[in-house]
Amino acid sequence: QVQLVESGGGLVQPGGSLRLSCAASGINIGGYAMAWYRQAPGKQRELVARVTTSDMTIYADSVKGRFTISRDNAKNTVYLQMSSLKPDDTAVYYCNTRKWGYDYWGQGTQVTVSS
Repeated sequence: QVQLVESGGGLVQPGGSLRLSCAASGINIGGYAMAWYRQAPGKQRELVARVTTSDMTIYADSVKGRFTISRDNAKNTVYLQMSSLKPDDTAVYYCNTRKWGYDYWGQGTQVTVSS
């Protein structure tokens, strides 16, 4: 049973930083692409960043240069380092992976950027 558990969200002022973590179980993340998505109120869920098994990364245009996705295969954990946060980054952030054609999601962690 694949489980993804996010943590690290919270309230931060504009310009601040947060690091999200996604701890995986039931899967060896070294063998799968891992991703972060987010969903703001009234909006569709969108891809934020993805890291492949060969550590290639892609980012949404809105977060390029500000967010960094990384993986620690030994800890079976994926991270999203977020800097220069803006109010538009406010959303629930979800960890994601796909195994055998099935998408797995965590429960999400709330990030609120506000002064």
